[in-house]
Amino acid sequence: MTLATDDLRLGDLFVALPGRNHHGAQFVGAAVAAGAAAVITDRAGAELSADAGVPIAVVDDPRGILGEISAWIYGTEQNVPIMLGVTGTNDKTSVAHLLKAILEAPEFHALLAHMRERGVEAVADEVSAQALARHRVDGIVFDVAGFTNLTHDHLDDFGDMGTYLRAKLPLFTPERSRRAVVSLDSEYGVEVVAAARVPTTTIITPALAVEPVAADWTVDIVAERQHGTTFAPHGPDGQLLTTTVPVIGPHMASNAALAIVMLREAGYAWERLAAALDGRRIEAAVPGRTQRVSGESGPAVYVDFGHSPDAFEKTLAAVRRITPGRVRMLFGADGDRDTTKRFDMGRTAALGSDILIITDHHPRHENPDDIRAELLTGARAAVSATEILEISPPERAIVEAISRVGDGDAILWAGPGHQDYRDIRGARVPYSARELARRALAAAGWAPPAPSWVVPSTRGIPRRTPIRRAPPETSDTRNPATPLVD
Repeated sequence: MTLATDDLRLGDLFVALPGRNHHGAQFVGAAVAAGAAAVITDRAGAELSADAGVPIAVVDDPRGILGEISAWIYGTEQNVPIMLGVTGTNDKTSVAHLLKAILEAPEFHALLAHMRERGVEAVADEVSAQALARHRVDGIVFDVAGFTNLTHDHLDDFGDMGTYLRAKLPLFTPERSRRAVVSLDSEYGVEVVAAARVPTTTIITPALAVEPVAADWTVDIVAERQHGTTFAPHGPDGQLLTTTVPVIGPHMASNAALAIVMLREAGYAWERLAAALDGRRIEAAVPGRTQRVSGESGPAVYVDFGHSPDAFEKTLAAVRRITPGRVRMLFGADGDRDTTKRFDMGRTAALGSDILIITDHHPRHENPDDIRAELLTGARAAVSATEILEISPPERAIVEAISRVGDGDAILWAGPGHQDYRDIRGARVPYSARELARRALAAAGWAPPAPSWVVPSTRGIPRRTPIRRAPPETSDTRNPATPLVD
């Protein structure tokens, strides 16, 4: 089954959905020519494709039944790999990568069917509110659903925080999960627990928690260093281990602990988890999460994917704690995305840094000057002694930032993370913040960093204990710098 004619093969079922600009039924002719055996669409689509020459099934909400039909076609109602789904505003990607690192195992139903054929044991998936609201994970029942946090973001889609929260809650129902692990670090965790209709385990990191509430698991921060954070999760039955995640910040330790408890709830024996992790380092590559791109000496430069006020606050605080000198921050904001968070992004960045440089990110179809102006308004509203600069484009901004740091100082460049492009008026321009930072450091005379690859451990965790399953910008264009791709 497919929604795209480019992906269609002889005998496939073509689904024609209504879209923002076009109706998929406009492409039924091309689908039939490519070999489509039948079509599913709505009434409007049926009128557009009346002469298709193949059977047409008409339903009120074709998108809403995609998951159920996909599960039937691909046979994914049973005997699929163990499913681990994680939702939240921030940290979904981090938890998914940490799950993969701890396990060392690598359109959705088709992928699951292929994984089953290849003997894949477990799958970790990020489940956004948009994925739930737009039926992208229909027909999937996760063995364990995880909740990280809920903070100011995506209000361009959901309008207010209450609606945003309600969009995530269906993940914690028997139709979509069997068990849940919920972090109580943000105030919304308690509401998720109250609304959940599946057995739920709670976890809290006191160093991050908005309010000190009781939880089944507690995560203590043992040590914070430039190359990782050591932490110790304590369980309700005396479970305890100490391990290190190779990323800075208590929030990353919280993510790793959530991953560990999700695996425990999925049926992995605690003794096996402890044998693989206790006293060791989780060899995880978490792309674009506070990635250090500088050498061992000189200023520390971190490139991060964070793009919300909450992410700024946590990451800046983490950088501050391990930096003996001053902290500089460099960031821009997405165009054509949630504009209501820009004021708080600027304000939070100013409160957490000594020097703040506001630049450009993905302007998309917005004027980058206007985006920077909104960020500057928030930054200047902060009551702080922070020096605030506006420098465009980012190629010049990072050079200026590095010219203002010395040995023991740090720069946090938030936003671009692991991405290798910028979106300017709908075009993806090749671009790497990591490589730009490395080149600027080299030009300033600082030693280059060591190779940035991560060698994964060869020690896997033994297979899980079986669990009982329930039955069925335009200013950028003037920059002469050569585009960079890492």
